[in-house]
Amino acid sequence: MNRAGSGPDEPGAGVPGTHAAFSALLEDSAEELYESAPCGYLSTLLDGTIAKINATLLGWLGLSRADVVGRMRFSDLLTVGGKLYHETHFAPLLRIQGHLGGIALELKTATGSRLPVLLTSTLKKSHDGEPLLIRTTVFDATDRRAYEQELLRARRAAEEAHRQAEADRERLRETLQVLQRSLLPETLPDIPGVRAACHYHTASAMQLGGDFYDLFALDDTRTAFFLGDVCGKGPQAAALTSLTRYTLRTALLHDVDPVADLAVLNTALLDRYTGDDPRYCTAVVGVMDRVGDTLEVRLASGGHPPALVLRADGRVDTLATAGGMLVGAFPSARFAPAHTTLQPGDTLLLYTDGLTEARVGPHHEMYGDEALESFAAGLAPTAPHDLVDALKDLLRGFGDGLDDDTALLAIGLPARTDTGSRSAR
Repeated sequence: MNRAGSGPDEPGAGVPGTHAAFSALLEDSAEELYESAPCGYLSTLLDGTIAKINATLLGWLGLSRADVVGRMRFSDLLTVGGKLYHETHFAPLLRIQGHLGGIALELKTATGSRLPVLLTSTLKKSHDGEPLLIRTTVFDATDRRAYEQELLRARRAAEEAHRQAEADRERLRETLQVLQRSLLPETLPDIPGVRAACHYHTASAMQLGGDFYDLFALDDTRTAFFLGDVCGKGPQAAALTSLTRYTLRTALLHDVDPVADLAVLNTALLDRYTGDDPRYCTAVVGVMDRVGDTLEVRLASGGHPPALVLRADGRVDTLATAGGMLVGAFPSARFAPAHTTLQPGDTLLLYTDGLTEARVGPHHEMYGDEALESFAAGLAPTAPHDLVDALKDLLRGFGDGLDDDTALLAIGLPARTDTGSRSAR
């Protein structure tokens, strides 16, 4: 049998030591619960005069009941900003809505410190609907305020870190631009009777690219040129680009045989990059001899896309250099020679594979050699600077599909009806 007052459905039934605690809880009066509640309570008249306040709130404020009840208004407990908010927002809204909850304010304590609180107020009305008094519950929001301030500090720190990162990123971008420009000729030389244009498209402003080109006179009738692409990105690629450019320049000044010049570069790269860190590049190297009103062009390719010639009669020729091997990859690499004659109105185009390997269309297909030849055929005949301008527009149209750097170098002779000379970068 169950003892009286401890039925099976009674709280604490069957749990030793809980019956006495539950009985003691029932002995608490409503007044005791009000006074010692874990939150503050106060009741005010309609003019704000405090009519009742519990011990919890008095303890938080450091005030006595005699100091507060009938002597102070609710607004007297607020800070200056809190008073302004109470008069302009809190009190008017409470009269209109009859209830407001979760309002964040600050109370003044007897020592002058501030106590962050959350207020919930209810307007009590008579049976006739007439407002009688205001009952307010006060929650200590000190921990919440500290948490919010910590969040605010963390947010400000994160914003400052973001601003610093953006500033560092901008400085890095500017530095990389300077370094990138140092790997390319500042301008193309003005070669009498020859037109030339170039362009370098950087796929990422935050990475050093490895494409390169150059054009320079060897003597009064001969001009050397080269264009290529080293493996990789970043500082190592930049170092390889620098070595490649200066090696080719030196080799061409000593030997005008493009195949031999690529062999010199091949040896230099193999000597410099050995072991577990091989480095290589693709390149096309050429020498132009002025013969009358034509240019005799001899070139050699090491694993590079074939050059195109846009003829004055509207044809597009591909200079076949199949079989040319990567430069710096094999000790006995073979390089493919080619020869062509540029007539007035002809334009020679050299490019890196960022152009032909761009992804286009809904299926992200590779742009490819055939598409480039077709594009060039639609422009022929054209001058070098016009060709490069059209290719720049094409590159911009690729958008995100162009994820590799692209170098362009176009060299040609003006048509017989256009005797001016021009060089453009």
